[in-house]
Amino acid sequence: MHDSIMELMWSTGHLSGGNAEYVEQLYDQYLADPELIPEEWRSYFDQLPTIADKSSDDVSHREIQAYFRRLGKTSRFMPVLSNDVVVNSEHENKQVQVLHLISSYRVRGHQKAALDPLSLMHRERVPDLELDFHNLSPADHSTIFQTGSLHINRDTASLREIVDALESIYCGSIGYEFMHIVDLAQKQWIQKRIEPKLGNPGFPNEVKRHLLERLSAAEGLEKHLDSKYPGTKRFGLEGGESLIPLVDELIQRAGSYGVKEVVMGMAHRGRLNMLVNILGKNPADLFSEFEGRAKYKSSGDVKYHQGFSSNVMTPGGEVHLAMAFNPSHLEIVSPVIEGSVRARQDRRKDSLGHAVIPISIHGDAAFAGQGVVMETFQMSKTRAYGTGGTVHIIVNNQVGFTTSRQDDARSTEYCTDVAKMVQAPIFHVNADDPEAVLFVTQLALDFRYEFKKDVVIDLVCYRRRGHNETDEPSSTQPLMYQKIRKLQTTRALYAEKLIAAKITTEDEVSELNTSYRSALDTGSHVVKSLIKEPNVEMFVDWNPYLGHTWTPHFNTSIKLESLEALAKKITSLPDKLSLQRQVQKIADDRAKMAAGELPVDWGFAETLAYASILTTGNRVRITGQDVGRGTFSHRHAVLRDQKTEEEYVPLRSLVADPGMFCIYDSLLSEEAVLAFEYGYATTTPNALVVWEAQFGDFANSAQVVIDQFITSGEHKWQRLCGLTMLLPHGYEGQGPEHSSARLERFLQLCAEHNIQVCLPTTSAQVFHMLRRQVLCPLRKPLIVMSPKSLLRHKETTATLEELANGSFQVVIGETDENVQADKVERIILCSGKVYYDLRAERRKREIDNIAIIRLEQLYPFPEDDLRKTMEQYPNFKDVVWCQEEPMNQGAWYSSQHHMRNVIQSLNAGVNLRYAGREASAAAAAGYPELHLQQLNAFLEQALGNQD
Repeated sequence: MHDSIMELMWSTGHLSGGNAEYVEQLYDQYLADPELIPEEWRSYFDQLPTIADKSSDDVSHREIQAYFRRLGKTSRFMPVLSNDVVVNSEHENKQVQVLHLISSYRVRGHQKAALDPLSLMHRERVPDLELDFHNLSPADHSTIFQTGSLHINRDTASLREIVDALESIYCGSIGYEFMHIVDLAQKQWIQKRIEPKLGNPGFPNEVKRHLLERLSAAEGLEKHLDSKYPGTKRFGLEGGESLIPLVDELIQRAGSYGVKEVVMGMAHRGRLNMLVNILGKNPADLFSEFEGRAKYKSSGDVKYHQGFSSNVMTPGGEVHLAMAFNPSHLEIVSPVIEGSVRARQDRRKDSLGHAVIPISIHGDAAFAGQGVVMETFQMSKTRAYGTGGTVHIIVNNQVGFTTSRQDDARSTEYCTDVAKMVQAPIFHVNADDPEAVLFVTQLALDFRYEFKKDVVIDLVCYRRRGHNETDEPSSTQPLMYQKIRKLQTTRALYAEKLIAAKITTEDEVSELNTSYRSALDTGSHVVKSLIKEPNVEMFVDWNPYLGHTWTPHFNTSIKLESLEALAKKITSLPDKLSLQRQVQKIADDRAKMAAGELPVDWGFAETLAYASILTTGNRVRITGQDVGRGTFSHRHAVLRDQKTEEEYVPLRSLVADPGMFCIYDSLLSEEAVLAFEYGYATTTPNALVVWEAQFGDFANSAQVVIDQFITSGEHKWQRLCGLTMLLPHGYEGQGPEHSSARLERFLQLCAEHNIQVCLPTTSAQVFHMLRRQVLCPLRKPLIVMSPKSLLRHKETTATLEELANGSFQVVIGETDENVQADKVERIILCSGKVYYDLRAERRKREIDNIAIIRLEQLYPFPEDDLRKTMEQYPNFKDVVWCQEEPMNQGAWYSSQHHMRNVIQSLNAGVNLRYAGREASAAAAAGYPELHLQQLNAFLEQALGNQD
């Protein structure tokens, strides 16, 4: 309205008579409560200090009322007062145009700012930053106008002074984008911080000398590595050295806010420089990696994927720094660090994000091009994933590998435009102006603390070399690299500036470079704030979980009376709780299960597992798109009152701290959410962290997280993780996107005891499986092919005694009494839901010489347990592996060698054969009739006579 309707009223002279009275009424409402009037009018009144300043002695309310009445008699709406003097209509017109000009600079000044160190950035002409657009001209330069809400410590100034101030503030080395923010308080806060400076931060000389020292360190490391290891990949920071003083200031300033931990994620560019010059990694250790002298305990990873942690001293005390490990999948680390930060905040009960903050460092091409960035932004203000705001830094090289044309790289003006979706302020800054970089760094962190939301610093720099040190960039960007070759470094330019201002001398500059290179040569730490003996209490203690070997059997029993007490407690609901009819039936049935009147079904067994885990002092966190209720309405861990819609979570009644049990229906994301939960699990060893897919098939969208973190993180980076993935899996005739969690993909990734892959088939099994995941000190990701139809299958239930006294069985042998061991001639091996299809068909055919053995865990494959189970059938002559997945999917290709090993050890003359669907390009049949035909066909293969 402010830029459209009001502008129309001004330009057409329609604000007269009753309209003036309308404005007067709006103003009365504004005085009573600014929130009562439309934001556009509120913003306008705020811009007019002589009207908006309700405490002003110069202008009374009565004078304002009279003023608005006078406006109704003029051809233009010109709200300008000056000590009872009503100036002429032309001046009033121009006064409003000046206010428009100020607004234009705030909105679009960044498009004129000198952001590019190379001066190659394409900048369109911005018409509304020119005087004639606003019906002003150089002839008005000496005319005095009110400055409105422009914070330059003057109520009036000449047009020339106003324009000069606006140019200095909004078109210098910093481009501010914040007028897209809806919240007026946030916009005004930024204006009050940046406008009085007039584009000149005015730092003390000691701060400027520290900036030079940090730039010298950043450049010094790159030059040292280039001379010592020429042509070796390092993804250097040359051209973006201002990143080092930027992050240094973030950490030191965060410390002054009382921050205790900072978690950082970044891709390759500048990572080695950050590790040495910010986190304090010993240069000697880095050189050993370059020279291949590092000691490897596992597969390891390249230097520019490695993480690190250390403690540094700040004005507010000791701060723990953690740089996350991450692969070449660029932005995927962004949600991982958010999860790690949230875990640390939960541990500290830091719900506002005061004590732990995330810093996410991006590349410009990746920030614009990777969808996980959007997902991570979308998470930032949600209950489950909020961290109180992230400081995002974009190392904007203005080129993505070889793509530099804007119409190839993105469809927006800036790479940062995706951040506008959460109304994050965006500060573009020329990296060759270190003082401007320092100013926006302070501004960004202060904004994050003031408003608890994300903020973006776009560090516009360049890449002095190619994508890596072996790449020749001039073949694809010839003009850019002609310019770069002639350009002095950021450090050299800033040193010249300080020398010219007599803040330092050439000898002092030379000494900075020499002393830094000397420290590198001697292998000394180069971070002066590094704490050599850090406070170990600031580290996550993984010691209890180290050094354990895999064991398939772990005692997960619980005293029956304890289990009964837990069951009774969580089924005793408040009297006033009004539940939906079907949910009430579930609650009533669970009360009967707790009393031993009904067998325990899957949903209640799972709930009891969580209850028992909570009472051992372990946290439980569950997220996914439908986890509160459960996609298949089996869980109902969150109950909603039908009259008030308030939530009641029975499991929280077991613990004094309700934060011990967290369950959230997540946003519609798999990739970012799963990465977040991975980060959370790697930071919280004593918790059951569960992500449940709506359907297991949808884990496809998070495959990079599975491949690069969950299954390989321990062996690449020595990062333990106890994350549990519940992936609904089972062929019910629902087509290729609602059947398969792609079991074969997980099994293909299995090696070196990296993960656990389980297919539980009873409620007792899920109870013990979940307890084992937390109570056993071994920390491995648990992948569960969880059921759908089995959730309500009558034969999957168990008694409370079976839950209390048992343990997770990796192999379950034959359970039908009519199948006698010495009569068995054929053994069918299977996993998951297909067991119940096989058993039902066997009963229908009245077969008593075929035994069915369930493999409840496919990895680590339980060869010993399978051998012991098969030994019970000394007369078997035929062994069948039966699966419901197509032959090229499921467990057949990945697990048959394990089964053959067992068979050969018992009866070398018996071969293993396959019964299941034929190989298929799709995961499952989409036609129910075809699904049933395939089911009947492979049941016949498994159970029928063999000629």
